[in-house]
Amino acid sequence: MGRILTIALGAFRESVRERVLYNLIAFALLLIGAAILLGSISVGAERLVLVNLGLAAISVFGLLIAIFIGIGLVSKEIERRTVYNILSKPVTRAEFILGKYAGLVLTLLVNTAIMTVGFYVALAIQRGGLGLQDFSLLTAVYFILLELAIVVGVAILFSCISTSILSAVFTFCIFVIGNFSGDIRSFGQESGSVVLQKLTGALYYVLPNFSNFNVIDQVAHGVRIQGLLITANTCYALLYITILLSAAVMIFEEREFK
Repeated sequence: MGRILTIALGAFRESVRERVLYNLIAFALLLIGAAILLGSISVGAERLVLVNLGLAAISVFGLLIAIFIGIGLVSKEIERRTVYNILSKPVTRAEFILGKYAGLVLTLLVNTAIMTVGFYVALAIQRGGLGLQDFSLLTAVYFILLELAIVVGVAILFSCISTSILSAVFTFCIFVIGNFSGDIRSFGQESGSVVLQKLTGALYYVLPNFSNFNVIDQVAHGVRIQGLLITANTCYALLYITILLSAAVMIFEEREFK
């Protein structure tokens, strides 16, 4: 556990050196500008628009960090040949993968926390204060974090298999398909083709179902998220992340470096 933590902190410091924190400046300026603009042009829909904009921005900025840093956590070490120095120390390959994953999740957690604070500051400016109902929006932020944790797992898995560019393409494609997996399954069922039904059904169960984590529109309209959905999404994310990391470790264990 100590070695995993050391690798995680190293990955976190490397992420900071990649200047991902500059995203936070852009995010803060975007939300504060939106708060001022919406306060002057919107009538009665200021909160709805700002909540949708703010939570969507948290998701997009987090996704960019998860993909474009996640794909390089392993592949860059291999390309730079620094992986030899790391693995020559008393560190197993599994500890290396788990440490890299934990480091990027920590980066996302810190970035998301700061962006959430900026989001609430903009909301307070726009509304002149915060109410108790505003903190129910944290459920959507939690779901975004779960979603991003899965994306990081996907990025690391592809990073163990392919190059950085291909890993980014594959990870983004999985994210897009995962957001429409339910629609794809429905299309297969309505097509009348047995082969297409089986294919879309397999994709639905094998690929991550990101649509379950998207509750931005619901919380923006004041809909309360049930505890059952929170528990189900948490268990689903943990299970899927475990499968992804297990696969990444097995592939990395068998990989030979030349």
